[in-house]
Amino acid sequence: MWAQRQTLATDPSEWLGGWHPLAAQLGSADGLAALAELTAALRVPPLADLAALRGFLRAYHERILGPVELPAILRAFRHTEHFELRELIAFDVALGTEPALAPLAAASRRVGRAHLETLRPLRDDRFVRRYLAAVEANQAAGWHVLVFGLTLSVYSLPLRQGLMHYAAQTVRGFIQMGVAGRNQDERACRQLFAEALGWAQGAMATALPVEPSLVASR
Repeated sequence: MWAQRQTLATDPSEWLGGWHPLAAQLGSADGLAALAELTAALRVPPLADLAALRGFLRAYHERILGPVELPAILRAFRHTEHFELRELIAFDVALGTEPALAPLAAASRRVGRAHLETLRPLRDDRFVRRYLAAVEANQAAGWHVLVFGLTLSVYSLPLRQGLMHYAAQTVRGFIQMGVAGRNQDERACRQLFAEALGWAQGAMATALPVEPSLVASR
């Protein structure tokens, strides 16, 4: 039998914590080439100032976060909720052909696999164990967005809150990366953060229009 899902008594943000290490990966020495590839793919200039950073965030939202990442998290959540392991693995493989994710592929897999390792202690959760085995056998990539959706389901975290947390951490991570080592106005950074979150809320309305059973806290 499938194991009963875990339930956390703490606030979801406490468990998810600083969940968005993808920006950190892209900002690291190993990820700088991927970041350059990403900005080129998005057809935006290097992140030299806040104006360039705003253009990057807008393009990232329109081409990756809204149409690809948030729907992928939602789909992984659904597959995990219904114990659809085969479908999750097939979707994982299919994401490898998504052009928008190509510049992020290596960083995404590193982040996803690292987070999967934190789920390894859930030995009684057969779904997690089998997905982890598929990733270790290179039958699945372990994309970070899929692991995030799986985590929301396994720990019975509210879907809408989880998606917004992901979007917020994504935006925050890229802003921190973009202003690192530069003397940028904090108020301007906060305004950019609020603006980018507004874009994400619009994408959320599209991703979760009328699904009360999924939106409700679990």
